[in-house]
Amino acid sequence: GSARRPHSSSTSADPGAPVIGGGGADPPPPFAGTVAASPSGTIEPMSEVLHALEQQSIYVLREAYARLKPLAMLWSLGKDSNTMIWLARKAFRGRVPFPVILLDTGNEFDEVYAFRDRYVREWGLDYINAECPGVEATDATLPPAARAAARKTLGLKRLIGRQKFAGVVLGIRRDEQPVRGKERWMSPRDADGTWHFRSQPTELWGQFQSVPPPGGHVRVHPLLAWTELDIWRYVQRESIPVCELYFARDGRRYRSLGEKDITHPVPSQASTVAEIIRELEGTRSEERAGRAMDHE
Repeated sequence: GSARRPHSSSTSADPGAPVIGGGGADPPPPFAGTVAASPSGTIEPMSEVLHALEQQSIYVLREAYARLKPLAMLWSLGKDSNTMIWLARKAFRGRVPFPVILLDTGNEFDEVYAFRDRYVREWGLDYINAECPGVEATDATLPPAARAAARKTLGLKRLIGRQKFAGVVLGIRRDEQPVRGKERWMSPRDADGTWHFRSQPTELWGQFQSVPPPGGHVRVHPLLAWTELDIWRYVQRESIPVCELYFARDGRRYRSLGEKDITHPVPSQASTVAEIIRELEGTRSEERAGRAMDHE
């Protein structure tokens, strides 16, 4: 089943964080972020690359919200989905106007659950905890780690069947895996969750294929053009909270977060966002090197 937490009007404990609207109050002003202060105190234009990515993502989110009802967002609690929530709050005047969902296998890291509990409150999220079916419900011919991941696929399929979501927002990026290089900003899925990519035209001039097939839904990917390095540079610039597991302890850190029994840390000395950025600028190792499923 799934448990849903109602919208909260809690505000962030960080003094500089934007206030979350609620309780009938006027919505807060849009986030700042189009300019950044230099160490000297002067105002400088923000990175043109990050600005272009941000505006593109906000455009996709707004188009999805206008076209797809009801809409929901998957929140894995990793750096990408936290960035996606941050962008949604910018797009919609400080709040996320649709539910956010954790596909919960019960096997996330303790630190991930603690992060969830804090930021559901602080960001005032309409949160759904969607419990995934047990591993016995998955294809027994799959390798062990793939079966664990398949629990989330089944959990999403069942949730969409119950809630009848027309659109689901995900935080995937083209640079993560070769198969994701074929993705679109909006990807219709049939009732079985299959994407018939050969029949989907190229998205030119913002012309998205946003009509769900009969019994199906549309997956929305606002971070598609971002890279891992883009995400971390944006996290640094915007001071976006991320789970503590991303930062090195005893010479190891998690570069990608998944279930605790199929995700492993990688060697690293990067204990701050700035150090992670410097590390990524000089590495050629794969982002998902710690994901057991990718090596089966």
